[in-house]
Amino acid sequence: MFRPMRRIAQQISTGECAGVLKSASTGVLGLIGDDGYPYTVPLNFVYTPDDNGGYGTIGFHCAREGHKLDAIRRNGKVSFTVIDRDEVMPKERTTKYRSVIAFGRARIIEDEAELRTAANALGAKYSAGYEALYLAETEETIRKGTLACVEITIEHLTGKIGRELLAERQREG
Repeated sequence: MFRPMRRIAQQISTGECAGVLKSASTGVLGLIGDDGYPYTVPLNFVYTPDDNGGYGTIGFHCAREGHKLDAIRRNGKVSFTVIDRDEVMPKERTTKYRSVIAFGRARIIEDEAELRTAANALGAKYSAGYEALYLAETEETIRKGTLACVEITIEHLTGKIGRELLAERQREG
């Protein structure tokens, strides 16, 4: 169903992919947008590993209406890309990079308890030390009915490292 990576020597392990997803702060969500056009949007997210052998989930929050949710309602198949290293090497005309692409199915979270858990996981990642603030905001947005959260169940996960970064790793050790 998913194509194998063409440059297999540059493929990073599933564990390293998970590490990238865990530490990165921004990713790009890819959806099938209006009239079949691709729609990509950068967003903050939280990655949750799967303790049962799966790839885990990616979660994010958004407004209750808009392009993202309309696209997910039409087709829940999505991709999510993270670039956690991107160092341009002008003389060599290349880049040292490491990136991950997750493919999966998105669902809009409807259950209030799940919504609370998802929103608070994002708060814990991006607002550590300000628990009272993000917990209160979660409750307020749930009460107002303005909070939407989406969970992507990852079905396929792949990552790649640039040749220059791979060579650097090999020299180091």
